[in-house]
Amino acid sequence: MITMNSHFFAYMNRLRYIERWSLMRNVMKENVAEHSFQVAVLTHALCTIANTVFDRDVPTDRIVCMALFHDATEVFTGDIPTPVKHHNPKILSNFREIEQLAAERLLDMVPEPLRQVYEPLIDTKANGENGVYKHYIKAADQLDAYLKCVTELSAGNREFAIAKKQIEESMAALDMPELNYFLEHMAPSFEKTIDEL
Repeated sequence: MITMNSHFFAYMNRLRYIERWSLMRNVMKENVAEHSFQVAVLTHALCTIANTVFDRDVPTDRIVCMALFHDATEVFTGDIPTPVKHHNPKILSNFREIEQLAAERLLDMVPEPLRQVYEPLIDTKANGENGVYKHYIKAADQLDAYLKCVTELSAGNREFAIAKKQIEESMAALDMPELNYFLEHMAPSFEKTIDEL
């Protein structure tokens, strides 16, 4: 049997070199690997709130796995800032096409016996049942951006003031009880210092 080396996980490891918030001055730098971890943690929280507080039946483990890989393609595309992606529909459409090509390139690196597991996590077109739950990841992604703004503002960095307002509007538009619960009960702690917690 001929075996071939797979570079997939070596690429995933390189997400730590992709910086986020590149158009803004940051008190604390953030990379895509850190962001992916935080989005997975926040996704877990939102799903847990959904199941325990709002009596839903959300497959938390599955959605958290999706969250871990939600920005995997950025190992090739880099982190394109939201104002650039959403500047006009043509730019967004072109970016989505590039993102899909990056997903296909990544999946080509996954050994065949493992591909069926990773394809729904990475391929942007492989929604299927997973598409139903992507709103939890979207909410967690926005929540992570909001918490980044809160911590930067708490450190005296006014650079994030407008971004915070825009993200608050985006989160309100989601009209998601789980997200509102987190914002009411957990988010205020992010404005505190270690001595205040």
